[in-house]
Amino acid sequence: MTKVKTSAWDSAEHLRTEEEMAAYLDACLEEAGDDPKFIAHALGVIARARGMSQLARETGVKRESLYRALSGEGNPEFATIWKVVRALGIRLHASTT
Repeated sequence: MTKVKTSAWDSAEHLRTEEEMAAYLDACLEEAGDDPKFIAHALGVIARARGMSQLARETGVKRESLYRALSGEGNPEFATIWKVVRALGIRLHASTT
């Protein structure tokens, strides 16, 4: 029997372009339902793909705090999420369902 070597999947490693990041966030928004932590985690994935240190400089939030807030386990304030969204260049749009 041959052993199969596996490794953990990290979506951040596969988000290379702005378009891929936007598509990823769109898909996460569709799947999130009523789970805000899922969206925080998705933003964290995009932040890691872009570079957490750069994002920390742009938002004025410490890198460690960003990791914690965007882990999906944290409970970030809306102000933090808003700073991240703006620094990532994400534009939010409203529509009715």
